[in-house]
This record gives sequence, C-alpha cells and structure tokens, in this order.
Amino acid sequence: MDNIFININNVESLNDFVDGLNGSSGVLFKHSNMCGVSSRAYAEMAKLPHAIGLVVVQDARVVSDEIERRWGVSHETPQVLILRGGEVVWSASHFQIKAAAVAAAVGGEL
Repeated sequence: MDNIFININNVESLNDFVDGLNGSSGVLFKHSNMCGVSSRAYAEMAKLPHAIGLVVVQDARVVSDEIERRWGVSHETPQVLILRGGEVVWSASHFQIKAAAVAAAVGGEL
C-alpha cells in the first residue's frame, strides 16, 4: 500500500484511527508545520509504505493532549508513536525519527 497520511484533528478521529487498527500495529505522527526538525521528520515518515495517523499540533492540540493523557507519553513535536493492541509499544522524537527505525518497530522493512 502506498503511504497515506490520515489527518487526525479531533478526539473522535483519533478513536476511529485506533479502532480501525483492530489490534494490529499503527503509526501516529505528531507534526508541527512551523518547525524545520518536524519537516525533516515528515519527509522520513513519507518514505513509509503504509498509512500514518497525522496530528498537526497547530490544528489539533486537543488530540496531542489526549494522546499524552491516554498513553502517558509526554508531548513532543515531532513525535512518532507505534500502537499495538491499543498500547504504545515504541516512540521516538526529533532526530530519532528515521523511516527505517519506524519500519523496524512496526515489524517490517522499507
């Protein structure tokens, strides 16, 4: 499947994204459209061959806050979270965000 960013801009769309995973692995990417480091991370995420839940923090801070509340992961931008079975099983932020590392954490390759 070609990479596709799925815009998550409210808690309902976050719930839909997580429910749609049906227990399998999924990727959430918290992105700032005003940050050079986040732009670099976005380019890395665009290399991945699967769907990615995209939270643009300027448009969806309430979603970022819900992610922090729900999974206990402190807010950072850019930030990648791998979900499996409704739990965060891996995360990275800033310059740690590399397509190959995310792919490996999901259980695949680029």
